Amino acid sequence: MAGRIPKQFIDELLTRSDIVDVIDSYVPLKKAGKDYKACCPFHEEKTPSFTVSVDKQFYHCFGCGAHGSAIGFLMDYEHMSFVEAVEDLAARAGLKVPKEAGIVSEQDKDSGANLLEILREASRFYRQQLREHPQAGRAVEYLKGRGITGEIAHEFGLGFAPDGWDNLLRALGKDDASREALARAGLAVKKEAGGYYDRFRDRIMFPIEDYRGRVVAFGGRILDKGEPKYLNSPETPLFHKGRELYGLFHAREAIKRDNRVLVVEGYMDVVALAQFGVDFAVATLGTATTRDHLERLFRHAPEVIFCFDGDRAGREAAWRALDNALPALREGWQASFLFLPEGEDPDTLVRKEGRDAFLARLKTATPLPEYLFDNLMRQVDMNRMDGRARLVELARPLLSKMPTGVLRQMMLDRLAELSRMDVGKLPVPSGNAEPANVFRTARRGSSSGPQEPPSIVRRAIALMLQHPVLAKKLSNESELAGLDLPGMPLFLELCGLLKHSPTLNTAAIIESFSDSEYQHHLSRLAVWGYPAMAENVEMEFDSVINRLCAASSKQRTQRLLQKQHVQGLNQMEKDELARLLSVKRDNSRLSPSRH
Repeated sequence: MAGRIPKQFIDELLTRSDIVDVIDSYVPLKKAGKDYKACCPFHEEKTPSFTVSVDKQFYHCFGCGAHGSAIGFLMDYEHMSFVEAVEDLAARAGLKVPKEAGIVSEQDKDSGANLLEILREASRFYRQQLREHPQAGRAVEYLKGRGITGEIAHEFGLGFAPDGWDNLLRALGKDDASREALARAGLAVKKEAGGYYDRFRDRIMFPIEDYRGRVVAFGGRILDKGEPKYLNSPETPLFHKGRELYGLFHAREAIKRDNRVLVVEGYMDVVALAQFGVDFAVATLGTATTRDHLERLFRHAPEVIFCFDGDRAGREAAWRALDNALPALREGWQASFLFLPEGEDPDTLVRKEGRDAFLARLKTATPLPEYLFDNLMRQVDMNRMDGRARLVELARPLLSKMPTGVLRQMMLDRLAELSRMDVGKLPVPSGNAEPANVFRTARRGSSSGPQEPPSIVRRAIALMLQHPVLAKKLSNESELAGLDLPGMPLFLELCGLLKHSPTLNTAAIIESFSDSEYQHHLSRLAVWGYPAMAENVEMEFDSVINRLCAASSKQRTQRLLQKQHVQGLNQMEKDELARLLSVKRDNSRLSPSRH
């Protein structure tokens, strides 16, 4: 459990939280019987098919299939990471997220002085300096020269750090504690000989916001010539540049509207594009696009367009982005690459060509698969057999990073076509396969014909998942431990979980399996039903468990009879077989066979 939020805390959090209150604060819900309904927030619909269950603490859309717990809703709707969603939910419930190795809860990040408050005050100070400081004229002229209007500067909270070593320190560093807090927030630098000085001096200031719109860091652009041209806050307890993206909080609604996000390289690119109505752009913070960046972006939109300079540095950055994007390309997610003319960047180009021409360029972006193969083919001689073999070797480690799915298979087909090989002979390791169907049944010839009735194990799991209190009725689960039926490992694991934690609700159970291959199946069974299940839950559960016990006895009897025939039985096994055969005879006299 090292490096994670303790499971016991997540169980308690989901037990104490009310998913109806959480979702209703974003999507107005209406009572519908014992549950609540609304039009789904994840797809457009006129008739409500989005249902929130009070008993299960689980939501499900019967239109698009979206489903999850309160944590899952915050992740899907607010595009939070898992840790962010837990912290948000904990704050609502008045709980403090406990720390384990590798996890620092939001509440503990600000030990001592409140770093978020310090950063908020610093942002206010920089904005004030842009309006009032005697040196502000130079900053205002610079922004006007770059075509930035006062409205867009205000929208993005642009500010000015005056020249000098202690402007911010004198304004906010009233005592040792506050000066130390400024240093921890990355706003001041501690001298080796003692004392502090301002990190940002004579720079246009760009506040960097997290997913909640809170200032967590700054970027500063120097006014005159000097190095570095752009200076970012260092890594702090609140800021990790490999995870944050400049402008994402501002662009959220536009990204949702356009269903795509544009990734550029600089703060000024984001601001200028927004001024011209291209308001779905974000920028990385002086680092290559990371896997964390991509996971976050794909939670907001299914299409990511990377926009780079057309020079060598831009193409190298694009290739690094491609490499990091490959493991994140799940079904339905797309990445493309747009290279700008030499000497141009999004800021200059949108001012030169205008919004419509810039948007037209986005339509010419090269899809990731095409960019990957074009780049690799330029490195080999496709007219030679050994050149095509080299292509396969170059592509192999890249394609092996992709998750198993349609896109990966299509790219393997393309590689086979280019290399003139049979796709089955390509030496590309399997991707991350989808979990096997835990309820898979044996093949029975053709798959056509009438559907099989739901298995008895599926019924048992669904009943106990949707009504966890039923687990208290189980006293003979040990008899089922050896039953060999599809889905039994999941059923037994569910029994063990509820014996250990009998107060869990449906949502907490599913969250307990979040890192398991079973989560997908449990999420579907949480809303699955059949007629007998709706009539009398306890009676149906008793019937299902009795049938499982009967199947287990039958299997055990067959195994013992087979062993008796092959190698003989010891006395304990003889006694067990005699008991099982006696029970079978008694049952046969009492009721007709089910077979």
